[in-house]
Amino acid sequence: MKNQTEKNTFDAIVVGSGISGGWAAKELTEGGLKTLVLERGRNVEHVTDYITALKDPWEFKHRTHLTKEELKERPVQSSHCDAGDKHFYVKDSEHPYVQEKPFKWIRGYQVGGRSLTWGRQSYRFSDLDFEANKKDGHGVDWPIRYEDLKEWYDYVEAYVGISGSLEALPHLPDGVFLPAIPMNAIEQHLKESVREQYTDRVIINGRFANLTSYKEGRGQCMNRNLCSRGCPFSGYFSSNSSTLLDAYDSGNLTLRENSIVKEVVYDEATKKAVGVKIIDAITKEEITYYAKLIFLNASAIATASILLNSTSTSFPKGLGNSSLQVGHNLMDHVVNEGTYGTYDGLLDKYYEGRTPGLIYIPRFQNLDTKTENTDFVRGYGIQGKGERENWESKPVKGFGAALKAQLETPGKWKISLGGRGEVLPNYENKISLDPKKKDQWGLPLVKVHFEYGANDLAMMDHMTKASEDILVKAGFKSVGSYRNSPPPGSAVHEMGTARMGDDPKTSVLNKNNQMHDVKNVFITDGSCMTSSGCQNPSLTYMALTARACKFAIQQFNSDQL
Repeated sequence: MKNQTEKNTFDAIVVGSGISGGWAAKELTEGGLKTLVLERGRNVEHVTDYITALKDPWEFKHRTHLTKEELKERPVQSSHCDAGDKHFYVKDSEHPYVQEKPFKWIRGYQVGGRSLTWGRQSYRFSDLDFEANKKDGHGVDWPIRYEDLKEWYDYVEAYVGISGSLEALPHLPDGVFLPAIPMNAIEQHLKESVREQYTDRVIINGRFANLTSYKEGRGQCMNRNLCSRGCPFSGYFSSNSSTLLDAYDSGNLTLRENSIVKEVVYDEATKKAVGVKIIDAITKEEITYYAKLIFLNASAIATASILLNSTSTSFPKGLGNSSLQVGHNLMDHVVNEGTYGTYDGLLDKYYEGRTPGLIYIPRFQNLDTKTENTDFVRGYGIQGKGERENWESKPVKGFGAALKAQLETPGKWKISLGGRGEVLPNYENKISLDPKKKDQWGLPLVKVHFEYGANDLAMMDHMTKASEDILVKAGFKSVGSYRNSPPPGSAVHEMGTARMGDDPKTSVLNKNNQMHDVKNVFITDGSCMTSSGCQNPSLTYMALTARACKFAIQQFNSDQL
């Protein structure tokens, strides 16, 4: 037993290998800590395992469409995947959960997690976001402000490679940017129209973790827009292409895939976590690994479920849950995907490649007294993309040369706009564990209870009308919207289940992402978020992780954990 314990002992354990877990692995190993990364899914080797990355549509049996059987296996995941990337998403039939209210839990169980399939939009939070809870009374106050995170945003952006443009917007701080992904003709037209028609909003280049110039060890984006299949050129940031490779190079990384974390093991005598108990996904053997420092980065829902399942005499309601906040305050972003319109002009203009970029309209509501909206608090941003219509979006008749000519002739310009709005923290939006239903490894199924509030719905209505107004004023025709917004979870931005705060009675983590109750456990995935902002949050997860790792390494080296 002694030998087994020594064999299974590390300086640090990181649970999860996605965006934040990869960063924790990089920072801890480069800081000199022997680190074990536990990933519940299979291994994915960079480049080698991107099995569909170079396939053309006609090389798929069903032209990238999912079959009826595949749809049956993936009733939730199928809204976000096709035959080209389905292998990076779970089968819902094998990984069920309980939806007490409709909620899409989109997951990728493999080394790299959802860093292989994320949308790559990367925006900083500002003090408008970090001060929001305190100012309007929804949720608890963040224990940090923008100045606490600014240098870490700089650090992460320089490493990741973020393409974007300098805009000098106080509520959307500029960063360390590579050249922006350029707008095409119709997007530039819309930008100019917004400049002429409005005084309260602007269109900027989307900020993406896609390389627009060569970076050492990585090639630049090839404008294929097949990112979710894995990039053999390393043209976008993922754990597999970047952070995990650096962690390997340090000589301090041990990676164990197929390792489902059952619980964090707590020692009543020392009042510390001493390790992590896993179930081997293949053999179903239970194994305990030991470490002085533990980082939980399994994603907001999974991390909270691990904590709730980690019960002890001191924490009968879950590890570090004296505040009874673990699992609560679940947030996602309000999503409105569907405003569209066509444009009759600019028919002599086209574009090259299939850009992965978008245009972005930063938040323009409730920034100050001039932009105050009495219908809702907080705000939203709008993302958009312009392209020419083709044979996939219009009926084509005929055969022979005439048919080929039609297929080769682009149609009108079109633009689609979609909002992303801030959801307020709400204690009743939560995850919990089902006391009766178990998964195939004997662990309780996760239950999700989430519904939009009145503020969220009012914002959704406003973003739809605002998007339509923008296109109409720019001269677009046939402007309309899909009025039925997708269910919560569709943004794949779940967060908030183990929030940061200064008061241990109302929060789970302190300003360093360290558990108030258990000082050697850190959480830096989406769980830690105290509010959701309206920006895509992954950049903030990465910055928080790098910052927390520096603090944790200092604590480790000074023997304070």
